Amino acid sequence: MKKADIRGKWALVTGSSRGVGRQVCLGLSQYGCNIVLHSRDSAHTQALADELTGKGVQVRQVAAELSDQNQVDAMLTSILEAGPAIDIVYNNAAVMTTFRDDWKNVPAEDFRKSFEVNVTSLICICHRLMPGMIKRGWGRIINVTSGIANQPELIAYAISKAAVDKFVLDTVGYLKDTGILMNLLDPGWLRTDLGGPKAPNAVESVLPGALVPVLIDDGTTGKLFHAQDYAGKTI
Repeated sequence: MKKADIRGKWALVTGSSRGVGRQVCLGLSQYGCNIVLHSRDSAHTQALADELTGKGVQVRQVAAELSDQNQVDAMLTSILEAGPAIDIVYNNAAVMTTFRDDWKNVPAEDFRKSFEVNVTSLICICHRLMPGMIKRGWGRIINVTSGIANQPELIAYAISKAAVDKFVLDTVGYLKDTGILMNLLDPGWLRTDLGGPKAPNAVESVLPGALVPVLIDDGTTGKLFHAQDYAGKTI
């Protein structure tokens, strides 16, 4: 695979304090990519910031509750006004709603919460940061989706991820010839706070696959990448 050179570029990784987000940050740092760490509270990413700085990359920390659009807007305004210029957006953060045995009576709040965090904030981040990428003629946007299927007990989460898929498929045509590649990543079922302790895969197995849609340099866009397809392999 021909790899893009991301040394010195800046990536915003949402939900970077743990789980898949943390793994993505560690992986990006191996390629010399600078990282903006996002979490609800910057204290949650301090240890990771120290670790990444020790690896020789630059780090900035931002905080926002993604269910609060005012906080999301403030975070993005801060990035756009104070920098750095974001070259890579990795929309990883998501919430999993409660498993509902009574799946015919899912509370409306489940849908609201899922869409605020998993869809609305994700789209807002993309729309606010894409113009700068277009101006500079290069960008990578990776939106984390899910392979969840046939589980109406988790329907609010599942359809929020389906909405993310639709957003990507409908947007990529407008990004043609801009230098921006937007793709989807299914990390697989991992042992994380979201995936739970019974998941079959260790969180570390998300690498190196999670980096493929960042490093691709062949024009691939609008594709669903499965991180587990690359587990144990070299890219």
